[in-house]
Amino acid sequence: MAATANRLELLQVADAVAREKNIDQEIVLEAMEDAIQKAARSKYGVENDISAEIDRKTGEIHIARRLEVVENVEIDATQIELEPAQGRSPGIEIGGFIVEPLPPIDFGRIAAQTAKQVIVQKVRDAERERQFEEFKDRVGEIVNGLVKRVEHGNVTVDLGRGEAVVRRDELLPRESFRQGDRIRAFIYDVRREPRGPQIFLSRSHPTFMAKLFEQEVPEIYDNIIEIKSVARDPGSRAKLAVVSHDVAIDPVGACVGMRGSRVQAVVNELQGEKIDIISWSEDPATFIVNGLAPAEVAKVVLDEDAKRIEVVVPDDQLSLAIGRRGQNVRLASQLTGWDIDILTEDEESERRQREFKDRSQSFIDALDVDEMIAQLLVAEGFTTVEEVGYVPIEELASIQGFDEDLALELGTRARAYLDRLNDELTVRMGELGVADDLAGLDGLTPAMLVALGEAEVKTLEDFADLASDELRDQEDGILRSFQLEEEEANQIIMSARIKAGWFEDLDDISDLDRADEDLAEVPAEQAPQQ
Repeated sequence: MAATANRLELLQVADAVAREKNIDQEIVLEAMEDAIQKAARSKYGVENDISAEIDRKTGEIHIARRLEVVENVEIDATQIELEPAQGRSPGIEIGGFIVEPLPPIDFGRIAAQTAKQVIVQKVRDAERERQFEEFKDRVGEIVNGLVKRVEHGNVTVDLGRGEAVVRRDELLPRESFRQGDRIRAFIYDVRREPRGPQIFLSRSHPTFMAKLFEQEVPEIYDNIIEIKSVARDPGSRAKLAVVSHDVAIDPVGACVGMRGSRVQAVVNELQGEKIDIISWSEDPATFIVNGLAPAEVAKVVLDEDAKRIEVVVPDDQLSLAIGRRGQNVRLASQLTGWDIDILTEDEESERRQREFKDRSQSFIDALDVDEMIAQLLVAEGFTTVEEVGYVPIEELASIQGFDEDLALELGTRARAYLDRLNDELTVRMGELGVADDLAGLDGLTPAMLVALGEAEVKTLEDFADLASDELRDQEDGILRSFQLEEEEANQIIMSARIKAGWFEDLDDISDLDRADEDLAEVPAEQAPQQ
């Protein structure tokens, strides 16, 4: 009767552990079986093939040794010949197994300790796996928890069904927690690590603020209002761009709430972080102007290729547009994805005058004309001598104060100047040692070839080995002053590679690109070794 009670107690213990750790009872029983099997092998010999099984209804433990039936025995502990095997189990054939029951073992202190360690480890592994499976699909959610401990600024959080960590750099500045405090944070990553699955929380992540607004503003939760982008300087200031899919609803007003109630709830959670809510626009210029609020903008000039915008503000708005330590313009840049340069109206006027003067002087020097003619050309939008030399005569003659004779003379002088310049550049190319095969490459002008030669790129092979960034980079690109488009630079480089014999034609490049894409999809263990 006592034995039966002990066996049932085993099942009750397994059930209690499973409930406490929130894992399947079967996992706990399998861990117990592994522990009993390990203890039995320690007693009967590790060379034996021993199995342990716990009856799921009665709790009775069955220990057995397996012997494989073979023609010639090589390992006595795990094999048996056919004749003695048939004496124990008639009809058995070679390749079959004899199962010999073994008497129950009496756990000693060391065996019991070993069994306990096995069970604890197995249960811990199962608990970690359960935790990973439960939280891996919850990345992007806001969770509430209790602070369990604080170590070196890192906060360990008890989420009830798992533990998470908020690293020091993911907390708001000057924010501190103590054991037992409640904390709300954003799950930004769940990953397996050598010490087990880790759940990483953040209170400084931009998405945390977006999720807080989703909880406070029903229109965002219902997808009537959409948060387009967020930029944060955690604990100090943030910008939120929103758009409404219902023309009857003001997105900014809905996020602010009655008397600021909704935005104030988010501000309180973020320790007083100031939040600018901005109306998003498809037009980049309008969006950037909105993003620089509360500063007023007088004029913008966009460079869509470089995704850069020049913003002109009144003199009294400069400090407001830039913000304390550049905070306002930095957040606006993060929010919009554009690089923003801010100038005052006086600075922009001075720069325009300087550019006007420089361009006028270049026409005076190149075309040998007086200042008035040079200024008229600049005022009409001409920026280079090439434009003057190759524009239709009718367009030059249409400038107020010009006639056809003057237009013909200006075109002739411009082309003569360009010819002289090309001759000088050709001589300079020879002095630098630029190879003929590189000089004959389509898309490269003599001025470009001189710039390449001065950068020690003198042969077709040298040029073919370059990347487009090495040509176009705004800081140290070899041809940065020539305003090459990325597609144009890539096309010239590919032409050089074909001419250098790296590929036979463009089809070979396409085949190579497809092969690289296919290889990228192959699992690492199947990829061919280089």
